[in-house]
Amino acid sequence: MIRKSISLSLCILFLSSAIFCGCSGESATAGNAPADSPVAASSTAKASGTDKPKPAANASKPGKSANPGKTRSNNPKVLEPKASGTDVHENEFAIIDTSNAAEGYFMVQYLGSNQKVKLRVIGPNETEYFYLLSGPNVYETFPLPCGNGTYELQILENVSGDRYAIAFSASIEVTLKDKLKPFLYPNQYVDFNKDSQAVKLGKELAKDLSSDLEVIESVYRYITTKITYDDDKAASVTYGYLPDVDDTLKTGTGICFDYASVMAAILRSQGIPTKLEVGYSGEAYHAWISTYVKDVGWVDKIIEFDGKSWTLMDPTLAANNSNTAVAQYIGDGSKYVVKYSY
Repeated sequence: MIRKSISLSLCILFLSSAIFCGCSGESATAGNAPADSPVAASSTAKASGTDKPKPAANASKPGKSANPGKTRSNNPKVLEPKASGTDVHENEFAIIDTSNAAEGYFMVQYLGSNQKVKLRVIGPNETEYFYLLSGPNVYETFPLPCGNGTYELQILENVSGDRYAIAFSASIEVTLKDKLKPFLYPNQYVDFNKDSQAVKLGKELAKDLSSDLEVIESVYRYITTKITYDDDKAASVTYGYLPDVDDTLKTGTGICFDYASVMAAILRSQGIPTKLEVGYSGEAYHAWISTYVKDVGWVDKIIEFDGKSWTLMDPTLAANNSNTAVAQYIGDGSKYVVKYSY
């Protein structure tokens, strides 16, 4: 076991407390729809980077197998985060277990008594991620979403108002075994395990299907028809809200964060790398997903392929309204600006 200790820093940070994915529930018309109103979405999408989506020669219409007679395994592939204790950074305030950083995640346990504690993650690309820690003596899992490089991990304790002090910090060098792994493991925002209802549902929805793409479409259709947008919850959600995927499936209601988290959990449990992405859709803060399709790569905000073209489908926006209305609002996807990937 490697144990590393870093002393308390007296540096005071001033942190804003913007409501995370606080969503408007007002009805909207195409072109100026609030990002989290229940509007449908559909338009041609492009894969990120150099991975351009290309229609497969044998691609079929939705709902029909592209490989008749051949099915993929629908057995769940749930990865389990572990605080293995082989690489540990700690002091009297917190334990940060980075034993499995190469797998794309690390775990944090807060040891202090402060009631408002944050985790700050600064990635190799200088993007800053902030999380609220749930409480003392509980291990929580967090992704390393920015690829290889140096990550700065900081535990921040509230001093007063929006003022926080660095109680503990650690710097780690990350080399991922597989760049997709951060988006296959459960984490604080996409929280599930082998006993989750989301995993059981994923197995059902993937039954007798022949490709990951068909699974993506099956999950999309279920979520957008079985979950109703919760306007009251959207109006009252507060900073620090965490989605509960099984509760969303049980109640059949949710906000943008819930929709995206449920879909990400189900798809990850079927071995399909999925990013829960947070950013701006127009001027509103919003959450959606992107998935990884074999032989294509990351396709931003994709949900389905109709045999002719990729279609842009945000699981919240697709819950209601017509595809025509959404196409006018979403356009080519340029209204979506990703700030964070989980």
